[in-house]
Amino acid sequence: MRNQIEFVVYGKYGLFTDPVTKIGGEKFTYQVPTYQALKGIVESIYWKPSITWYIDEVRVMNAIQTEVKSMRPMKYQNPANELAYYTYLREPCYQVRAHFEFNEHRPDLKQDWNEHKHHNIAKRSVERGGRRDIFLGARECQGYVEACEFGSGKSFYNQYGELSFGPMFHGFTYPDESGEDILQARLWSPTMKDGIIKFVRPEECPIVRNIKKYDRKAFILQENMQSVDEEYEQLFGKEDL
Repeated sequence: MRNQIEFVVYGKYGLFTDPVTKIGGEKFTYQVPTYQALKGIVESIYWKPSITWYIDEVRVMNAIQTEVKSMRPMKYQNPANELAYYTYLREPCYQVRAHFEFNEHRPDLKQDWNEHKHHNIAKRSVERGGRRDIFLGARECQGYVEACEFGSGKSFYNQYGELSFGPMFHGFTYPDESGEDILQARLWSPTMKDGIIKFVRPEECPIVRNIKKYDRKAFILQENMQSVDEEYEQLFGKEDL
C-alpha cells in the first residue's frame, strides 16, 4: 500500500485502559492495544494536520501477561492520596503497519499535500525512533520504536488460531477527521488470528457515540504550521522527488 510505514514498538509495561474500570478509580488494561493508542504512537513518530493516519494491522509478538501494581494517585477533590491497583501488560511488543491519507476535511491545507515528501519524512522518523516521546497507553509506560518488516520474526501466537476479545474501544473521531464539530467514540469487537489483528477503518465501526461539542484547531501554513516542502528541504536538501 502507498504511504505505508512498518515498525516495532515495545516497552517494559503497557496500560491500554478499559474505560469501564476507570469508574472505581482503578485501571485495568485491555489485553491488546487499541486502535487509538497505536494511532497516538504513529502520530508521535510523525504527524501533520494535512494528513490522517490509519492503522492497518498489529501483530502481537510476546505472550499477553499482566502485572498488578499498587499506586497512590492524587484525589482531585481532596489533596490527600488514595490507594489503588493498576493492572499493566508486562513486556508488550507489537509490530505495526499503518498508512496515511490526505485529510479531505482540511482543504485549506491542500498546499501541503505532497505524499512523497510526507512518506519520506515519516520513514526517516521511524528510523530515528519517532519525534516525540512514545507511550504504550499511559505516560508511565515508556515505549521505544524501531523500523522493521511486518511479519518478520517469531510471534508467541504463530499458528495459535483465532481469539476474540469482545466489545472494545476502537478510538475517538475528532472534528478534523469527520468535518463535524463534535467528538465521537467508536467501539468494535476485534479478533486476533495467529497473533495479527486487522483493524476496520473508523467509518466502518459498528458502534459510534457522540461525546460532546468540540471545536477544530486552526492551522495556517507559515503561521503556526511549517509546510512539508520546507521541512523536506531542511532534512534532505533541495533535491525534489
